[in-house]
Formats: sequence, structure tokens, C-alpha cells
Amino acid sequence: MKWIRLGIVSCGFLGCAPIAPGTFGTLGGVALAWLLSGTRLYPLWVLAACASTYLVGRSLGGWAERYSGEKDPGIFVLDEVLGYLITVLWIDGPSLLALVVAFFVFRFFDIFKPALARRLEQVSGGDGILLDDVVAGVYGLVLVMLPARLLLDVPWSASG
Repeated sequence: MKWIRLGIVSCGFLGCAPIAPGTFGTLGGVALAWLLSGTRLYPLWVLAACASTYLVGRSLGGWAERYSGEKDPGIFVLDEVLGYLITVLWIDGPSLLALVVAFFVFRFFDIFKPALARRLEQVSGGDGILLDDVVAGVYGLVLVMLPARLLLDVPWSASG
């Protein structure tokens, strides 16, 4: 059972990377967004993935902290997956260019945490692990991705 839980919280063991586990974990979110980008109801699928990821992550957050002996352990990367999915929450499925830009934008906000995200890190358990990345994802979506999509003549969505 331990390996199943570890596989889940590390997004298929991406979070077990010896360096930059959060960056590798974010790639799990990129893969999921790419798989969903061709679906008809992309935003609904992404919202469902976000809700599922949050619920699973919340329930396994305490276990991951006990398993690793750390608060917000590096192996736990469901928070990165969730934050990235929020960053790419579009009206249409994102293009490959948008997925790549979103990766760097989200990682920026995840590493250099805005004040609200930094405060939410203090919450205990799974919520504390997840909420700072939710805020980083919202910053990525609202403050960077949506204005870029609306203001620039760039193929941000997969449909053109």
C-alpha cells in the first residue's frame, strides 16, 4: 500500500527525482493538460482533474508528511500538478506553445511565492501543501496567461 500511495503523491514517481522534484512533478500536469487539450469540453475536464487532484492530495498530505518526515515533502508533487492545471485552465484546450509558456510561468510563481501563497504554506496537512500551489496557479492564469491570450495574436489554443 505504501508504494501505491507514494506513486500517487509523486505523480507516477516523478516527485522522486533526485533533483528538482517539483519541476519534474509539474511535467505530470503538462502531460495531463496535453492529453485533455483535444477534448471537447476541455475546461470541464480540467476542473474535474483539479477537484480530484485536490481531494486525493488533501487526503494523502498527512501520510506523505509522516512518510518523509518533512512538512510539504518534495516527493509530494500533486500540488504542482494542480497548480499547473489551474494555470492552463482555458476556454479551449491550450496549444503546445501555451503549455510550454504555462510551465515556466507556473514554476516562477511556485518558486517565488506571492505573499498569499507564502501565508497559505503555514496551513497544516494536505491543505497547506496544496493551497500555495493553487494560488501560484491562479496567479499564472489571471496575471499572465489570460492577458497574453487576449492581447497577443499568438496561437494560444489548440483550435487556432
